[in-house]
Amino acid sequence: MAAERLQFHEMGLDDRVLKAVADLGWSQPTLIQEKAIPLALEGKDLLARARTGSGKTAAYAVPVIQRILASKQSVREQDVRALVLVPTKELGQQVQTMMRQLTAYCSRDVRVADISGKADLSAQRPILMEKPDVVVGTPSRVLAHLNAQNLVLHSSLETLVVDEADLLFSFGFEADLKNLLCHLPKIYQSFLMSATLTEDVQALKELLLHNPVILKLQGSQLPDSSQLQQYSIKCEEEDKFLLIYTLLKLRLVQGKTLVFVGAVERCYRLKLFLEQFGIPACVLNSELPVQSRCHIITQFNQGFYDYIIATDEQSLADPTAAPQATAGKGKKKKSAEKGGKGKDKEYGVSRGVDFQNVANVINFDFPATVESYIHRVGRTARADNSGTALSFISHTELGLLSELEEALTGENGDSVLKPYEFKMEEIEGFRYRCRDAMRSVTKQAVKEARLKEIKQELLNSEKLKTYFEDNPRDLQLLRHDKDLHPAVVKPHLKNIPEYLIPETLRGVVDPLSSSRRRRRKERSKPEGVIKTSFKKNIQGKNPLKSFRYTGGSRKGKAGRS
Repeated sequence: MAAERLQFHEMGLDDRVLKAVADLGWSQPTLIQEKAIPLALEGKDLLARARTGSGKTAAYAVPVIQRILASKQSVREQDVRALVLVPTKELGQQVQTMMRQLTAYCSRDVRVADISGKADLSAQRPILMEKPDVVVGTPSRVLAHLNAQNLVLHSSLETLVVDEADLLFSFGFEADLKNLLCHLPKIYQSFLMSATLTEDVQALKELLLHNPVILKLQGSQLPDSSQLQQYSIKCEEEDKFLLIYTLLKLRLVQGKTLVFVGAVERCYRLKLFLEQFGIPACVLNSELPVQSRCHIITQFNQGFYDYIIATDEQSLADPTAAPQATAGKGKKKKSAEKGGKGKDKEYGVSRGVDFQNVANVINFDFPATVESYIHRVGRTARADNSGTALSFISHTELGLLSELEEALTGENGDSVLKPYEFKMEEIEGFRYRCRDAMRSVTKQAVKEARLKEIKQELLNSEKLKTYFEDNPRDLQLLRHDKDLHPAVVKPHLKNIPEYLIPETLRGVVDPLSSSRRRRRKERSKPEGVIKTSFKKNIQGKNPLKSFRYTGGSRKGKAGRS
């Protein structure tokens, strides 16, 4: 079967592209790449639906680069030939990175510019004046540049790509997108890439595509149970904190983990709660500067952190969606409205961003829509890796769970979300510790933590930007999971007394904190010559008893002479 599959070298690609593909370690194309690249190279418009993590970015990036290289052989004039529209800044940076990797051997012929960042239009103007071959950006940012005449597309554009097309309308880009189309030429090739085929995608298809080839690959929107295991557990608010403490502190959850919450206030509450037990975690939300967010994602991918608490805010694009997103959380509605001012409408970490080697996704707050669940859980089990998704469900979220189960029912009629068999009564001994920690995490502490983190990240992002450009090594040392400490931290909570650990786990779990575990290891592994200290000697024998005084004999000798 594998022999019948089309390989990269059989697609008629430029040698420089093939060399870059080999450097990336791609031995053969994924299903979407195998089907989409040849069709795109034939000049067809494409609407491709493939699940998240299936290699959609390369499926359009390779033909876009190939087409530019081909046109450069006949036309020498430098112009913007391809436009890639993305819903979020994080995804914009990721697309640029992927395209730069694929153009490693032809970077002089194919230049890529990402304009989705928060910099002023005037700061980005010089980049666009050089007419990069590929421009990546959000619809609102591209439209702003078109209106300012920094970018002209009506004569030169050959290819338009809309990545994560199902999210563009939900992020409030419908009007921008329609206005943007007036600036494009009459004839160009279009690609629409999406994880789900929603009504919004159908509307986009009518707007942008001409006789498209529709690729619906992989019937299910998420990998099957052999690759992705999905669990749900019914627990109320206090139990959610108790359960996440147990899972992380007793290391029952192994590997890199993304924890999704529904509001910014919630992510700081959870971070401060985990800080009480010496569990470091990063916070990722729309209030942080875009450079910090991208840096956190890069460091997480490099293995700097094990846990990220990410806010997946449904209400960013549509303020009317806020009551639905915070259903059953009446107290939080006000704080979400108050904090709305500083939020970035083009933020999204559950959408399209490639978190690498994520072993687990935990839905601390259940997502408000089926699409949101697919995008969150799609951060794990990417490509051929396996992964686990665990959702905490309170009684107010049961309606959302049944809606999801209906949408994701397996081929044999079974629900894909299996109940998570966990005996809550066994961890009842930890409850008083969690209550103790929660008492320290007051509203005031959460508010202070939020301010402190934003100030800290703004400083890192703006003031030190030029410094880090000159000293990239120091940027590696900049960590984002440091303790915020506005809450009173009780040191005794860091360690777990052995009697509290459930009997079933006593042989498996090491109750000591990581630093004490390290010290104990160092003590138990003597290497080379063991030097005994004076203090240790005291315990064994008294040195005064073995002490020999020889001074008297010398005195006698002196008297004789």
